[in-house]
Amino acid sequence: MLCENADPAVMRDLEAFMERQVQDGDPLFTHTAEGPDDMPAHIRSVLTQSDLNVPISDGRCALGAWQGIYLWEHRFAPHRRKVMLTLNGD
Repeated sequence: MLCENADPAVMRDLEAFMERQVQDGDPLFTHTAEGPDDMPAHIRSVLTQSDLNVPISDGRCALGAWQGIYLWEHRFAPHRRKVMLTLNGD
């Protein structure tokens, strides 16, 4: 996701917000095949999206002064992920 990245507190605050809104181990969720963070991770991934469009200018990401790109894993255990990059334009 694209978000303000100048202050490290932003990522901590985002994590605290997600933990409050979608709690791991919440008895509401019955999809727990891979553990208590299984369904909460699915919900969080919907809220944070799984794709991002970023403009490129002169070969560099054209982000705002304080923006950064977060790749946010919503699971306890590490997972192997692949990132796909598609470039469009001249």
